[in-house]
Amino acid sequence: MEKRRVVVTGLGIVAPVGIGVTEAWSNIVAGKSGITRITRFDPSGLGSQIAGEVKGFDVTRYLPPKEARRMDTFVHYGLAAAIEAIKDAGIQVGPHNAHRIGVNIGSGIGGLPMIEDAHDGLHNGGARKVSPYFVPGTIINMVAGNLSILYGFKGPNLASATACAAATHCIGESGRLIEYGDADVMICGGAEGTLSPLGVAGLCALRALSSRNDDPQTASRPWDKDRDGFVLGEGAGVVVLEECAHAKARGAKIYCELAGYGMSSDAHHVTAPCDDGDGAMRCMANALRNAGVNRDEVDYINAHGTSTPLGDIAETVAIKRCFGDHAARIAVSSTKSMTGHLVGAAGGLEAAFSALALRDQVAPPTINVFRQDPQCDLDYVPHTARRMKIDVALSNSFGFGGTNGGLVFRRI
Repeated sequence: MEKRRVVVTGLGIVAPVGIGVTEAWSNIVAGKSGITRITRFDPSGLGSQIAGEVKGFDVTRYLPPKEARRMDTFVHYGLAAAIEAIKDAGIQVGPHNAHRIGVNIGSGIGGLPMIEDAHDGLHNGGARKVSPYFVPGTIINMVAGNLSILYGFKGPNLASATACAAATHCIGESGRLIEYGDADVMICGGAEGTLSPLGVAGLCALRALSSRNDDPQTASRPWDKDRDGFVLGEGAGVVVLEECAHAKARGAKIYCELAGYGMSSDAHHVTAPCDDGDGAMRCMANALRNAGVNRDEVDYINAHGTSTPLGDIAETVAIKRCFGDHAARIAVSSTKSMTGHLVGAAGGLEAAFSALALRDQVAPPTINVFRQDPQCDLDYVPHTARRMKIDVALSNSFGFGGTNGGLVFRRI
């Protein structure tokens, strides 16, 4: 059967740089960092004491307090971003279409803070202190499950848990469900809330996090010679995907087309990327092939760009291998320089930023590129956003376990 076209009609953001599309995107374009010293708990005993915290979030704007207490933070963020995206898209659900609307919102780690609290209860007070809401409040598919219940969506109900590529995989797989007729509308993306003592300590043990604690706002510095690891972030990014004719028939606002989706595996190492960028290169090539886009048509890449010593070089190598001479002409930026790394939510947030880049014809900056690494020798849009013609954008996400995902967005 012929594939149906898929478009983006709604966006929802809960991020360290702002809650809601307007605030978050304005701060990204302005190059404002959302990274500060951790305030959620006392981080003084940890090697990394900084993070991209969501600030000013009030879950009772979205959920009754009694229900919210039964859910982990990542579920709060995911539901809030999804509700914002659904409002933005103007989606209405009823008996005539409920079975054609689905949800696919994942997470890399899930409900770690609530897991920690439950363990403390068990340790200090025994089994009777463990809440009956502990399991349904923490498992990864509960953003999708609760959203489906909240709105009565009866289409596909899914969640990916593919580490830092989770949201990208959720969006890509949702696009395919629409392309092949399993749904007309999918609410998809990712949510993460692992900013907890155990979460930070675990990543510190991996030596994955920046220890630039005295200067939080410059700690996330993708492509910079002095980068020393990523900064953990939290939040959610959700997009509404819709079959193109369906969106046009109801007069929906269309941000752009989701033109292609690619995946690959490094099959190399649990946490480290391939030095030669092979997995990432094949992922991007697969996404371009799926989109029917020539390599010289890509104008902008929202890179994975985590600010790790190995990862930034590997992604640069992968881009150069995939795009050849055209790589030098592509604007490549890492918005993680401002948000930190939202792990399983990163791809959802960055998909939203890619759609907004196409809408506004502006490439977001990479901030904190003070001394560009000679081995990272592409155009990383340093310091300042760039007004430019963007017809095709690519968003990259690469996760632990060597799992890779890429999305191609095209201007309509």
